[in-house]
Amino acid sequence: MHNLQFRPFSFSDADYEAVIAVRNAALPDYIETVEDWHHWDQTRPAHCVFERWVAEREGQIVAYGSFSHMSGMFHPQKFYLDVFTHPAHQSCGIAGQLYEHLLGRLAPYNPILLRAEAREDHRAAIHLLQKHGYTEEMRFWESRLAVAPFDPSPWEGHTAKVLAQGITIITLRDLMDRGGDYRTPLYEAITEMARDVPSPDPYTPPGFEQWAKTHLGHPNLLPEGYFIALHEGRIAGVSQLWLGAEPDVLYTGLTATRRDYRRKGIALALKLRAVAFAQQRGAREIRTGNETRNRPMLSINEALGFVKQPVWVSYARQL
Repeated sequence: MHNLQFRPFSFSDADYEAVIAVRNAALPDYIETVEDWHHWDQTRPAHCVFERWVAEREGQIVAYGSFSHMSGMFHPQKFYLDVFTHPAHQSCGIAGQLYEHLLGRLAPYNPILLRAEAREDHRAAIHLLQKHGYTEEMRFWESRLAVAPFDPSPWEGHTAKVLAQGITIITLRDLMDRGGDYRTPLYEAITEMARDVPSPDPYTPPGFEQWAKTHLGHPNLLPEGYFIALHEGRIAGVSQLWLGAEPDVLYTGLTATRRDYRRKGIALALKLRAVAFAQQRGAREIRTGNETRNRPMLSINEALGFVKQPVWVSYARQL
């Protein structure tokens, strides 16, 4: 490609702005911010290899790519790759060249497996992955709920039945305001429940301090929209709402219950409380994501009226 040059990302304000502009132009339905990226870069686990590169054409950043260990499924020889090209410069072969450059940078780490993601309607991305030997590994549905028209009446009385079992539902803000060590029991509950979230490789939990920085220190944390079910003082389940770049869109993080509290209606009660909060806040939409075979969670979302979007596909390449 004429005048195409690769260089390392400089972590300067200018590079952050330029790269996020490329990414948001390529995925305008999933806006990210400089603040998000600063947080990820500043809290990335020290043991995780990471490189980000930019592609410049006539001094302008037109694409970027990165590779990193997957901290939640850590293996020293398995990596996740990202490549994004600005729409004005797609179909020029830039993504392929940048991908080959990243492979060269990865070679000293002796990778045995590479992963990447693409939405099923992003044909150019899927073509590039398949061309380089990637095969489908898992599928994830993003689902969206229009908040204002949601009618909770079909579930009238459900939460009362859950509370009658000795369950109480509070928020993370409530937990913070109580004082004392709320972080340790929350960490233990979250990491326990996260082990049951479908993933291609076994979950590798972060250390406590790492979790506190990345989770509780996240700029999009919304303590008032982070719902926790308690039973006799023990955390039984959670359903988290997070802020995003768009002020009227909320994102569901983890919704889960501990194994010994399942089939008690807790997850649905937590989701109903979360939707009520979103309505009170004036949110337009709640977005969530689930692995396509995770029927228990999908059934709840379908019943509540979440509408499925095009599937995101996780691809893997064995080396």
